[in-house]
Amino acid sequence: MGLIQKIVKAVFPVATAASMEAQSRAWMVKCNTCGTEQSIWDMGGVRWSASGSKTTPSKCLKCGRWTVHTIYNSK
Repeated sequence: MGLIQKIVKAVFPVATAASMEAQSRAWMVKCNTCGTEQSIWDMGGVRWSASGSKTTPSKCLKCGRWTVHTIYNSK
């Protein structure tokens, strides 16, 4: 569990923290080069009450390259 996730669980009420976790698990990060996908929550992050998709450069955990990744809601 990432630092931000620990803070969320310590500071927010249980129902709100559970909502944040559920929404964060629905947000996926996909490497546009190799296709590897992982949820924001599994990466140690939180994405709550967000909308739309975006692209961002980051290092892929699978192929090890700095590539463009797409962040999108899988629901």
